Order: sequence, then C-alpha cells, then structure tokens
Amino acid sequence: MSKDIRIKKGLDIKLVGEAEKTTVTSPLASVYAVKPEDFHKITPKLLVKVGAEVKAGEALFHSKQFENMMFPSPVSGEVIEIVRGAKRRILEIRVLADKQQQYQDFGKKDVNSLTADDIKTHLLTSGCWPFIKKRPYDVIANPNEAPKAIFISAYDSAPLAADYDYILQGKESELQAAITALSKLTEGKVHVSIGKKSNSPFANINGAEIHKVSGPHPIGNVSTQIAKIDPINKGEVVWVVTPQDLVVIGELLLTGKFNLKRTVALVGSQFIKNQYVEVIAGASVADIVAENLDSNTRLISGNVLTGKQVSEKDYLGYYHKEISAIPEGDTYEFFGWNKPIFNKISNTRALTFSWLNPNKKYNLNTNTNGEHRNFVLTGNYEEVFPLDIYVMQILKSCLYKDLDEMEALGMYEVAPEDFALTEFVCVSKQPHQHIIREGLDLMLEEIG
Repeated sequence: MSKDIRIKKGLDIKLVGEAEKTTVTSPLASVYAVKPEDFHKITPKLLVKVGAEVKAGEALFHSKQFENMMFPSPVSGEVIEIVRGAKRRILEIRVLADKQQQYQDFGKKDVNSLTADDIKTHLLTSGCWPFIKKRPYDVIANPNEAPKAIFISAYDSAPLAADYDYILQGKESELQAAITALSKLTEGKVHVSIGKKSNSPFANINGAEIHKVSGPHPIGNVSTQIAKIDPINKGEVVWVVTPQDLVVIGELLLTGKFNLKRTVALVGSQFIKNQYVEVIAGASVADIVAENLDSNTRLISGNVLTGKQVSEKDYLGYYHKEISAIPEGDTYEFFGWNKPIFNKISNTRALTFSWLNPNKKYNLNTNTNGEHRNFVLTGNYEEVFPLDIYVMQILKSCLYKDLDEMEALGMYEVAPEDFALTEFVCVSKQPHQHIIREGLDLMLEEIG
C-alpha cells in the first residue's frame, strides 16, 4: 500500500487568528489542577490528602481498575484542595506550586536494553501511560492488551491547529527515544503521518513507517489515517499517541524526569496577540491568557471543533495544545436565513458565497445559526466525512442503542472528533460528538 495518503472529502475551515511562530515562556502559575474527567472512563483512587507535599511526577491518584496506572502531579508543591462534586466525585486536585520545582527521579533508561515489560512497567509507574489511547473506544489503553499497530499523527488539519513542525523543533532525541520504546510494545509497525509538504522532525526518525498526508480536514485525524493504512477489525486494538506526549515520554526515558511542559498555541481573533506559550499542563487559564483578551469572548481549551468551553477560572486540559478565543455569538441577524451571506463558511451554495473565495479567512462566532431539531436528509454529512461509514445511520443507531447495528456500521473505527465536521455542517444542530461518545461508552460497558 502507498505510503502517501490523500483524501478529497472534508472541509477546511479557515479562520483568522493563526498563531505567529514566536514562543514565550509563561511564568510559573501559583496553582495547578489535575482533573480526573480528562481521563475518560477512569475511576480515580486518591493517594494524597490535603496538605501533602508532592514532587513533579509523584502520583496523586491511580486507576481503580489498574492499580499500577499512576496519574502524577505536573508540578511540585502542596496539595491545597480536593474539589468534589455530586456523590463525592473528584473533580479537581489542586496543587500550590513551589517557586523552585523538584522532580521525582525515575532514573535514566537505556531504551535499547529494555524489554517490552520493562518499558510498560516504567510508563505505568511514572505516569506516562495515560498518554497512550486505544482504538476502538478512544480511551486510555489497557496495558494487558497487545496492539496490532501504533499510530502517531504529526499533522493537525483542524482549524487554527498548532504547527507540529514548529513546536517539535529540537526535540528529535526525545522523539527517537519514545518511538524506539513504543516499537517494542507492538509486533506491528509504528505509523507516523506528516504533512506532504512539511519539514517534520519525524522525517529522519528510525523505527517508524512515515506516511505523507494531504487533503482537507480531517486528514489530520488518526481515524482517517488508520482507515487508509491498517483498518481496525472486530477484536483488534491499535494504540494512538500524540507528538507532544511522545516528547514527555522521551524526556522521561532520557533524563528520568516527568516534565509536563507543553507549547500551547493561543489562537483565534479575540486574542490581542496570537502566539505560542510554553506552559505546564494544568496551569490556570487566567495565567496563560492574562491581558491578552478582547471582551465578549468564548474561551475554548482545545480547538474550535472539539475543544471544551472554559472560563479564566478553569485550567488547561491535560491533552490540549491550543487555547482558542472567538467572539461570543450573542447577536442575531434579522431575516439572516433568507438573504445572501458573504461572511460565513458553508459547504453548500445556498445563499452563501464562501465557495467563490476558498482562501478567504473568516471571523466566525459561536452562534449556531439555528436550533436543535430532528435529523434532516441533506447529504451534507457524506461530503465532509472521508470514512466509508453511513453517518446518519450510525448516529441514529447510537441514539436508540442498537449494539449489533453500531458494530455493523463501523463504531470500532471512529472517535468523537471524527464527527466534528458533520456536526459543524448539520442543519439539524444535532450534537454528533456527544452522541458518538455515549455510543462508544455503551459499547465499552456492554461488549468491552
């Protein structure tokens, strides 16, 4: 099979506010938070109490299902609060950071001399295992399963996505160490996808098969790449790791430190200055965006299609590499539905003219331009969905919880992010990603 991957179905949403290729280091925030909800389907069991002193990399809790799977503190300091919700569910563990950071020493490792079991044990105890997710179900990988392959997407095609070629510059040694380690955890291949015209640091990596991808979004989604390279069948498992998480794994192996620094892109028209910021995961959003926001803004941890709405009082998501800021859509156009539209994106030609200028960048707000209603047969979904799956049928099977039909229609191959574009073009304003997430959770509980 060709190593080049190209798709035609999809939609590039060009927005103003792309991050300039300059990086600043955010000052150490006062308080950091680890949120168990970032680790989907993980039930936490606390290992610390309020007042405990922890080092960066020291475990705050472990999974009840896998007791050797640790979830560490991103910084050293004092545990000052454990925020609980209904039924004493743990919502956040807050750590007051030390001015001088101290790291738990996990010891330097010679990757070439380690066995697969050694690597697996090291990643579990150090807190790096949560970086490995699995398909099907898009949850943290089961360490007792063996993947048929491992996939890494080093090309992000989402709107205003961070540029991996830029943020990974100078990280070749960490990436190589992580790839070498992961290659020992599968009998198959480690597949890395990069942009066709990119200058990726992965280009000269050993131990991985490189694929050059091109086409509209969602070509950067791992599901699209898996479907083109090595599709998932029933009973098979593949693992997925993101490039910035590879850097954390590689640094752990080379230095013995769990260093959760991320280069986060501040994107969107509502930022005064769009740039990259080097921060530690779990930092306060207020500290990251301080004095850099316009008024009446919707803040999103992640990208505009799949991210989570946050406020300045919240904390950066554990897996996110962007903070997006776009105008709040709290104004409405009179008879906006029946007149020509020049300032919005559409994949149809009905009263919209974005197709006349495909390279134009738009300043879109959060207004959905419609309300929730029953599904309407339009054919729009198939135009932006590159996988060989019936979109409306699989969404409906999730809604009426028909497990056999969900299996037959291809639920093993998808993740919620794959339906972000179909949700964007949906005239019925249905929450596609939420529907798919609930469907996957049901399958995980009933089928496993």
